[in-house]
Amino acid sequence: MQQWLKISLLLCTFGFLKEMRPSEPFVVDYLAGPWRNITMTEVVQELLPIGTYSYLAQLAVIFLITDLLRYKPLIVVNGFAGIIVWSMLIWTTSLQTLKIMMVFYGTYCAVEIAYYSYIYAKVDREHYNKVTSHSRAAIYGGKCLAGVLAQTLVSFEVMDYKRLNCISLVSQIFATIWALLLPSVMTSMYFHRAALSTGVNDFLEHTERISKSASTVPLKRKIISAFLLIWMHFKSSYTNLAVLKWSIWYAIAMAGYIQIIAYVQALWSEVDPNHKAVWNAAVEATVTLLAAIASLVPAYIHSGLLKPRSSLFTLSVLSLGQGAAMMMAATTNQLIVSYLGCMIFCILYAFTITFVSAEIARNTSDDSFGLVFGFNTLVALSLQAVLTFAVTDSDGWFALNIFKQFIVYSYYYVTLGVIYLVFLLGEIFHKVFMKRTTNIIKFKNNEM
Repeated sequence: MQQWLKISLLLCTFGFLKEMRPSEPFVVDYLAGPWRNITMTEVVQELLPIGTYSYLAQLAVIFLITDLLRYKPLIVVNGFAGIIVWSMLIWTTSLQTLKIMMVFYGTYCAVEIAYYSYIYAKVDREHYNKVTSHSRAAIYGGKCLAGVLAQTLVSFEVMDYKRLNCISLVSQIFATIWALLLPSVMTSMYFHRAALSTGVNDFLEHTERISKSASTVPLKRKIISAFLLIWMHFKSSYTNLAVLKWSIWYAIAMAGYIQIIAYVQALWSEVDPNHKAVWNAAVEATVTLLAAIASLVPAYIHSGLLKPRSSLFTLSVLSLGQGAAMMMAATTNQLIVSYLGCMIFCILYAFTITFVSAEIARNTSDDSFGLVFGFNTLVALSLQAVLTFAVTDSDGWFALNIFKQFIVYSYYYVTLGVIYLVFLLGEIFHKVFMKRTTNIIKFKNNEM
């Protein structure tokens, strides 16, 4: 077996084990269930927001630490954080201890960046497409199987929601053990590069001439060069209008998606009080499978078939479609209709986020790819934190009930669709203006 394939399989096994969490589709009902004296309102307005704030607070630091520690240690931390989270879910009962658990859940989410970064440091660039597909497939496979297992065990009354958490805990333990077996990484993008690019070397030498101490302290030189390269990548990426245009959608849409996924179980529990939301796992398994398929479609329609203006129009229509799907899910009293609305939303999002990611990757240099997506995610989490504080948090601005929250999210995507419709009109008017200006210049030159 080739070395790159072996490493890919090792990492994908960790990803699969990590995602084998059959308790996830029912976690909100479990938290508000008979195992604790906690209401659904407390879960939605006091507990879940802490996870959002914790995730945001840790992500920026963890992005740098991941590169500094060369990925593997953070993958191990991911496993240990999972063990802590699911242990606390099983054995703690008070709202205060669960709030502490949500801080660790923020860590669990934030250090996932190491999983997506590790493989690129261990294999040659020629295998990037394949290992990216492998790592994504492992995540989708673990989620899908977990959903099927959860639905089967709950439907046949083999396990209740609490026992499902035991399976999730065991899976996190195995994932952590497996993470310890991963081969170490000797280089990284910023702090442990094999070699500096010519431009960075020139700039660094200029910096060292100004500050002589930097050349005499290797660690200081390494830190300076790392942050210098980060800044150069950041500047070159976000001064590219194409990258900026697609990154705006990426960050705004991701913020809404994370928010919706975090609270959708609470919506399902409240849609029809006469019928318990016992098909959550089946819905999530189906969505995962269809989303995986939808994410493959852009690979076949992206190259050259859609021109820039057609892409903007498509993005606007898909965003409006996501808003409509959320409105359908939030304004019905039929659970199956709410399920269907959420499924449509997730499938449209999977297609669109893949399409946008391809646009960003196409317009970004290879070296800054990870930085751009990391920063876009940081912006998305910042927006999600604002959204959480505005409509969800009990100490926030409005503290809306779950139905009004999802109506806000539907208008959120409608607004996003309108924004990209404005971008489209702006490009059309700009092209018409430039064409007219060119014709006037040509006419004046001919007169002369």
